[in-house]
Amino acid sequence: MSSDAPTTFLTQDAYDRLAAELEQLSTAGREEIAKRIEIARAEGDLKENGGYHAAKDEQGKQEARIRTLQSLLKNAHVGEAPESNGTVEPGTVVTAVVAGSEEVFLLGNREIAAETELDVYSEASPLGAAILGLSEGATTSYTAPNGREIAVEVVKVETYSGH
Repeated sequence: MSSDAPTTFLTQDAYDRLAAELEQLSTAGREEIAKRIEIARAEGDLKENGGYHAAKDEQGKQEARIRTLQSLLKNAHVGEAPESNGTVEPGTVVTAVVAGSEEVFLLGNREIAAETELDVYSEASPLGAAILGLSEGATTSYTAPNGREIAVEVVKVETYSGH
């Protein structure tokens, strides 16, 4: 695991939920997938064994999720959202005019999305990276995945209240 992974903001609830998911995947989840692979392997010819290949594929996805959670939890800043000082930072609620439309969203890890009605944009997303560190009233632009330049104006930055 790389120690230069970005620090990300997580609420305590999100951290606890993700830590529980990691624990489940690392223990019972690994045991369950190993049993499924063993049962499928016992069925014979592995080249023609769809159950075996499906279980191996699921195992790969599960291991990738475990690595993602380990890195995320290791590098998380956990706690209350930072008190807004008018500057965009992880854990703040941003009101911005994006490509001409006003949007309100939380800047933080997408794993927080389960506990909020707000859209959540990662600090590493093109929009998040473009506005990180900007103050209210600042304008910038970023390149969307489709190659379009999108204008952004930061209208308001507020403290995230948890919903």
